[in-house]
Amino acid sequence: MNRSIQGISLVLASMLVFDGISRCQSLPARAQDKPHVVSLADLNRDSVQAAQTRRAEEEAVRNLFSPEEGQKALKSAHLDYQRVDKAVGQLSDEDLAKLAQRSRQVQADFAAGRISNGAIIAIVVLIAATIILVTVFTQLNHS
Repeated sequence: MNRSIQGISLVLASMLVFDGISRCQSLPARAQDKPHVVSLADLNRDSVQAAQTRRAEEEAVRNLFSPEEGQKALKSAHLDYQRVDKAVGQLSDEDLAKLAQRSRQVQADFAAGRISNGAIIAIVVLIAATIILVTVFTQLNHS
């Protein structure tokens, strides 16, 4: 009789352990069934939007240097377009947003005749120098 009680106890204990193990294995699946605070689709959409915004801002800054006046301004200041172009890609999102806004404003003012060729050359040189300085200081701070 003592052996049969031990046998039953062993069977019951084994069943409890097996049940516990099977419940633990199903927990991750149940956790994935619950809705997340931010869906994967929302994360993907936000990352795509951020990348598109950055591309548009880089393009706005680069468009300031690509016309003939911009190229002349860079050459007059002995600044290499390739170096400035590379530095644009290294700007932080915040610095890039500020320079893109300024670049768009300069281009709009020039198109409307509110800025002379001489003034735009000075502005292009200042913005190019700012871009290079910001990237140099950023690199120094990360070293």
